[in-house]
Amino acid sequence: MKLLKLLIVLVLFSSVLIAEDKEEKKDTLWTPNGMIGLNLSQISLSNWTQGGDNSISFTFFSVLGIDYIGNPWNWTNTLKLTYGRSRVGDAEYRTNENEIYFETVLSHKVEWIFDPYASGTFRTALTKGFDYSVDPKIQIVDFFDPAYFTEGLGLQYKTDVFIQRLGLSAKQTVADRFSSLYSDDPDTPNEIESFKFEGGFESVSEIKYEFLENMVYLGYLRLFTRFDDFSLWDVRWDNIITAQVNKYVNVNISFLLIYDESQSIKRQIKQALQLGVTYSLF
Repeated sequence: MKLLKLLIVLVLFSSVLIAEDKEEKKDTLWTPNGMIGLNLSQISLSNWTQGGDNSISFTFFSVLGIDYIGNPWNWTNTLKLTYGRSRVGDAEYRTNENEIYFETVLSHKVEWIFDPYASGTFRTALTKGFDYSVDPKIQIVDFFDPAYFTEGLGLQYKTDVFIQRLGLSAKQTVADRFSSLYSDDPDTPNEIESFKFEGGFESVSEIKYEFLENMVYLGYLRLFTRFDDFSLWDVRWDNIITAQVNKYVNVNISFLLIYDESQSIKRQIKQALQLGVTYSLF
């Protein structure tokens, strides 16, 4: 709970600074944007003869960004924070959302259908994460352990609804305590590496489509393959449908699929249906 309070304070403080900057620089090409939200689910039972147990879960999220939309340069920056926990009965709280994700994309408009771009991403956990499928639980991640960096350079196609990027890419994985899980090279059994570098190609597709007056679909698909093995692809596929009930209340349906052999040889899937409160900062 202390981490949740700290996150809220940091996000609100950042939003105040960006809002002040927006007031002072209305004539510039910089556009701040952002929102914060809290999704809640709670069941309380008392003398309930049909079985069941009390449960509570919450997910805090924020999306902060600042974009430069000019001519010929565009520069977009997005920071996403997600942290969630759940509890059933008298069991301890379990962390089920735990991520920092930052992306920056610099593009240059040219008199062509495609624009050259350079991009960078950073992803890690906010705090400790555990594997609860074993007893006792085992810690498997922590802040900056592991951390993933990617850089891309290529061509971008962009419309109001759809963005497609294709290019060369480099990926670095940095780990410390959990190096054996994420950054170790299996070809060197006598040594555990804390840093791994991979070069290859990337494809990034983004969709933002408002199909009803109060419903929006957001899609993000990132593919990465290595120069030494084109048959192996890393996949991150985010899908969110948001239905706006009113100015602050919304319903979210989300589906996330991840395949990254450095994390797990099996695909990872997360699905959620949540009712939440969202506040747009700008």
